[in-house]
Amino acid sequence: MKAVVVRKAGDSNVLELIQVDKPQVKSGWSLVKAMGFGINRSEIFTRQGLSPSVTFPRILGIECVGVIEETTDEQRLPVGQKIISIMGEMGRDFDGSYAEYVPLPNEQIYPISTQLDWATLATIPETYYTAFGAYQNLKITSRDTVLVRAGASGIGTAFVKLVKAKFPDVNVYASVRNTAKKAQLLDAGYDDLVIDDNGVLKTDVTFTKILELVGPATIKDSLGHLQENGIICSCGQLGRKWYLEEFDPIMELKNNVYLTTFYSGNVSQDKIQKMLAYIEKEQVDVRPERVFDLDSIQAAHDYLDSVAAFGKVIVLNKEENFSDK
Repeated sequence: MKAVVVRKAGDSNVLELIQVDKPQVKSGWSLVKAMGFGINRSEIFTRQGLSPSVTFPRILGIECVGVIEETTDEQRLPVGQKIISIMGEMGRDFDGSYAEYVPLPNEQIYPISTQLDWATLATIPETYYTAFGAYQNLKITSRDTVLVRAGASGIGTAFVKLVKAKFPDVNVYASVRNTAKKAQLLDAGYDDLVIDDNGVLKTDVTFTKILELVGPATIKDSLGHLQENGIICSCGQLGRKWYLEEFDPIMELKNNVYLTTFYSGNVSQDKIQKMLAYIEKEQVDVRPERVFDLDSIQAAHDYLDSVAAFGKVIVLNKEENFSDK
């Protein structure tokens, strides 16, 4: 089969598309034909050698959508079953989804029932699952005024689509470092932009709900723009700062505000199916910003790691292109 192997840390040139043996199924695992997957910034970090627990060589990829090719659980995971797989140690402790076939532990495979096409499904897993969890934890209502910090990110654009599908009149602002992507952001569903100047929001507007995707680097500043009884959900670390320092919760949250998170490792088949049902019922405008194939994996990484990056980037494996056909 075709697979993208990383033998050493480095830039996108270390992503080698080669032929490798199709994986053998072992007890408690099944083999998935990967129809598509999203590219995630964590995979870029891993490729760069910034994931200390990951050893090379490794096939990256922390999520995938596809069908069961070979199974060791015929009742729950019959051959041909549509599935989503996210989280766990795929692409980190064991080889991941940057391939035509992916061996996965059965407990990390979630059978799904949906009529969504593969391009839509490949856009959803890690990004929309996180955005939907944050949407629920923020308890969005029709009366809210919402800010998405790092609005041009994949999770940010997924979140605004989830909100606008059900609450089209809610004002949702995107924080950005400049206005170069204004047209794209407005097209994605945002109502206006707020400039983020080195971690400081340049606005007098206050918000009832804030999705914090920059993370610990800007949480304190975000709290200063939150109305009383408002909620911040912090579930991103794009600021590359992992911990809150010198944080006095009594004083920082003194205006009767709430700080929460959503951990995408809190995953189950029921939660995934609930998200898919919401997307279908509310007719959420799920679409990838850019679509690549395995042959273009280096270009996919370069795009996501560039200033031009916007929204969700995916890779699709077309049925006719599988090397065993």
